[in-house]
Amino acid sequence: MLTIELAIIAFIFGVGFLYKGSDILVEGTSKTAAQLGVSSLIISVVVVAFGTSAPEFAISVGAAAQSHADISVGNIVGSCIANLLLIIGISAVIRPLKIHRGIIKREMPIVAIVTAIFLLFSYVGLLDRYHYIGGMLFLLFFVVFIVYFIKCAQKERKQNFKKISEGNTVKNVIYIVLGIGGVVLGAWLLIESALAFAGLFGIPKIIISLSMVAIGTSLPELVVSAVASYKKESDIAVGNVLGSNVFNILLVLGISALLIPLKTIPSIDHIIILTVITFIMFPIVFSGEKVTRIEGAFLLIIYSIFIYYLFFF
Repeated sequence: MLTIELAIIAFIFGVGFLYKGSDILVEGTSKTAAQLGVSSLIISVVVVAFGTSAPEFAISVGAAAQSHADISVGNIVGSCIANLLLIIGISAVIRPLKIHRGIIKREMPIVAIVTAIFLLFSYVGLLDRYHYIGGMLFLLFFVVFIVYFIKCAQKERKQNFKKISEGNTVKNVIYIVLGIGGVVLGAWLLIESALAFAGLFGIPKIIISLSMVAIGTSLPELVVSAVASYKKESDIAVGNVLGSNVFNILLVLGISALLIPLKTIPSIDHIIILTVITFIMFPIVFSGEKVTRIEGAFLLIIYSIFIYYLFFF
């Protein structure tokens, strides 16, 4: 556990790494997509989402390896809720988010199906008593998800391909790698500082996981999406969030379930809340094919209610 002095230093450096890392990550992603003839949405759902989900992976799989199922599950559920409410909410308040038709027809239905499967598996014991089966199924679904989006990227590349500058492409890919490294390092520093501060007040692990740790591991998505929104890159802002939720549930929980029974029944009410929130996003996304500032503020209010519920009920 960090001392207070080290926690403050970690917090300051974490914010710095997050900001600069997200800035170059958004720039590298948008330019690479344009050069390769692939939409920034595709790259965001797969590449950027994978990078920004690295903190969730480290926390949840690490917790599972140490037999802390409550932290493993709580972090993922809390992060997915934060992604949908906090991150899209803040991004929309910064600048209304124009919703790409691909999100309506492809990404949102996939996220909804994956979340519903998570609830179903939790209810029937496929993440507890039969956790090996549930874990393997999650990873199988994840492979299908990746293969599907690789085919989508190949199709877009064939339709939009133009001769590109190899040097520029390499430079922008380096930007993506450095950006992901920056946001992951920044998130890790902030998580460590948050846990140090929380330890002083004796907050239960499940509450820390669903709130502070979840927000901490969602900080890469938050900063990347907020910066993308400010730069009018709505596809990156939204695609990053939706892709991250799929990665969190299928990949992170899939690996965690292979290690230990996740005992999701005690958290079933939180998983139900996540499922309801996911389906609430449908009318918001479909209304005018954008998320307005008012809708963003509405999402932030719901998230505030959720945090209040965690600490006082």
